[in-house]
Amino acid sequence: MKKTLLLGCAGIAAFLSCNSPSGIDPSANVERIPQIEKLLSQMTLEEKVGQMAQITVDVLTVGADAFHTDEPVRLDTAILRKALIDYKIGSVLNTPGNKARTLDEWHTIISQIQDMAINETRLGIPILYGVDAIHGTTYTAGATFFPQQIGQAATWNPTLVHRAGEITAYETRASSIPWDFSPVLDIGRDPRFPRIWESFGEDMYLAGQLGVALVTGYEGDDIGNPNNIAACAKHYLGYSVPLSGKDRTPAYIPDIELRERHLPTFKAAVDAGVRSVMANSGLINGVPVHSSKKLLTDLLKGELGFTGFIVTDWKDIENIHDRDHVAKDQKEAVKLAINAGIDMSMIPYNFDFCDYLVELVNEGEVPMSRIDDAVRRILNVKWQLNLFETPVTHYKDYPLFGSDEFAHDAYATAQESMTLLKNKDSVLPLPKNARVLVAGPNANSMRTLNGGWTYTWQGTNNDAFVKGYSTILDAVTEKVGKKNVLFREGVRYINEGKYWMDETVDIKEAVRAAASVDYIILALGENSYTEKPGDLHDLSLSANQVALAQALAKTGKPIILILNEGRPRIIRPIEPLMKGIIHAFLPGNYGGMAVADVLFGDVNPSGKMPYTYPLYVNSLVTYDHKPSEHQSKMVGVYDYESDFAIQYPFGFGLSYTTFEYSNLTLSSNTLNSDGTIEIGVTIRNTGSRPGKEVVQLYTSDLYASITPDVRRLRKFKKIGLKAGESKTVSFNLKPEDLSFINEALQRVTEPGDFEVEVAGLKDRFTYVE
Repeated sequence: MKKTLLLGCAGIAAFLSCNSPSGIDPSANVERIPQIEKLLSQMTLEEKVGQMAQITVDVLTVGADAFHTDEPVRLDTAILRKALIDYKIGSVLNTPGNKARTLDEWHTIISQIQDMAINETRLGIPILYGVDAIHGTTYTAGATFFPQQIGQAATWNPTLVHRAGEITAYETRASSIPWDFSPVLDIGRDPRFPRIWESFGEDMYLAGQLGVALVTGYEGDDIGNPNNIAACAKHYLGYSVPLSGKDRTPAYIPDIELRERHLPTFKAAVDAGVRSVMANSGLINGVPVHSSKKLLTDLLKGELGFTGFIVTDWKDIENIHDRDHVAKDQKEAVKLAINAGIDMSMIPYNFDFCDYLVELVNEGEVPMSRIDDAVRRILNVKWQLNLFETPVTHYKDYPLFGSDEFAHDAYATAQESMTLLKNKDSVLPLPKNARVLVAGPNANSMRTLNGGWTYTWQGTNNDAFVKGYSTILDAVTEKVGKKNVLFREGVRYINEGKYWMDETVDIKEAVRAAASVDYIILALGENSYTEKPGDLHDLSLSANQVALAQALAKTGKPIILILNEGRPRIIRPIEPLMKGIIHAFLPGNYGGMAVADVLFGDVNPSGKMPYTYPLYVNSLVTYDHKPSEHQSKMVGVYDYESDFAIQYPFGFGLSYTTFEYSNLTLSSNTLNSDGTIEIGVTIRNTGSRPGKEVVQLYTSDLYASITPDVRRLRKFKKIGLKAGESKTVSFNLKPEDLSFINEALQRVTEPGDFEVEVAGLKDRFTYVE
């Protein structure tokens, strides 16, 4: 039998046997803060249950009903009193009326809520206010917006991602909000999924490194610092790979895959100290995650040692009954979720949760120990945030909000996210005296540059907030002058309908206009969306956009395609017709300028693909596939196209300069169980201009007890090189870096041979115990 190095434990039984020999409940690991313990001892059952309840702010505002807010926004004092005094609610979320608010509006709203919570309730416990600040403080007018997470992933630059977290934390606190429902740590392995753009891509290591950078950027060393906020890692666990590819539909994930692919990013966040976790809205193997004690308590709180609190997603306890038909009624749904390990319910529209949970405790269906554990976790975070001392921060204390300094960092991140996928005959960069036609539905839209979670939930109705920023058309015009730019949209989105609907408007006119230009800049992709509205039936680029591209290609003018999309739409029919292709992802408010910078050579592109770009709708594969997924023929019968057919590989991205890799060295060809191998490689900029390069280290386990991935990203580093400059980059590999989940659900490193590869250079070493 093959000997292996066991790394950590798997399953609650293993957790109890190796980490907790006395069988201590995971709640015992939660810190006992003396002031919180005293407060907890004074609380009634109703007060404790209230701390576990969260409602949306629209319930508290003046409006026709709980779903609408009148303008100007005002709190309904009677309803606020019902929520805070009668039901003792402990948390509020969201932005009123589904639109961004000014700093003054935020300060007024939250001050009024906190004033009642502190001065009119028996114990004076402050409210914990949460918001989706997804790529910046996206529900505050004037805030600094970064690329969405998928664009940040394309930078392969943890320093930039960390800085995005710091700035978002600062501006969220300036908005009087201390808690952010971010980052998304789901792994973007299915291009159909409508939230892949909210992830850091398909690889666990890349997503884990960037996820930790964002968590630590948000939280800093002390979330009580008024410049820091509490992060919320979401959506635990396996949310991003439903079988249908559609949001909140069932996933079927074996435990070995769940642990290998989906758990590592959350483990990394827990190890980094993330204070809260949001549960997956869907089902895994027929079980709603919100009712899974195995995943919430045994795995997250037990095995991983998470000591923060778990919050539901929107209405997801109700969904256990209404949607999933697992609970016979809403009361049973509450019982299942709380006993499974949920600490706070994002209800969000009523107070029934509180009534049901009080009844369940009094009936003995939910133990008081479970209530105390949940409330302790929540109150600890409120204490750590210093809300008892400073329940409301004031925007006047945040002079850098929306500053040029912050804008510079967001702009730099957008620039580094630009990923050059094609540059035939070195068509790029374009000369600044060129005459260009700008076309396509994404050419003159700030909505498409930003994507969802931008001023509103779906990124719609943002015209009032984006004045002063540049679309691609604006930025191109700024570069070459108005006299050298023609604009013919050709296709436009129907913003009143489904996000994916578009229509042709002037394709023939666009073709005629092309006759008088040197180049065509064609901006295609998707409109903004998120969650269920983003579900689709076909990953293909829309027929209208394909028709526009094909018509323009017939003019013979060189076309530069700008892809501005949340997920990779199939471009196979038009890709051969394009001279150059830049993937802009969802680059935010500074994305138009970043695109123009790359088009005209003011910035040398350095982005790399954070996912595998598919070639066909029925061939959705990842770079770390199994050997049997890369068969090129049926032996002895017929030759077939390779199973592994892709448009662009993970980690790919061109530059305007060239890099030469050489001298791959290993400090040893043997790795021991307690040892380290240092791997070095030399990179030289062989071109005529400075550039940035992402050095990527992959390993392949040649033989293992379960079929290994063909390759895995193990380390990376982004470096800058002047023309002609060389640098040697070193990485250290330890046995745990080579580990995998085996059939027994144990994380192991098995003895044997490994291949290491950097940019096509390869060598081998052997792991021995």
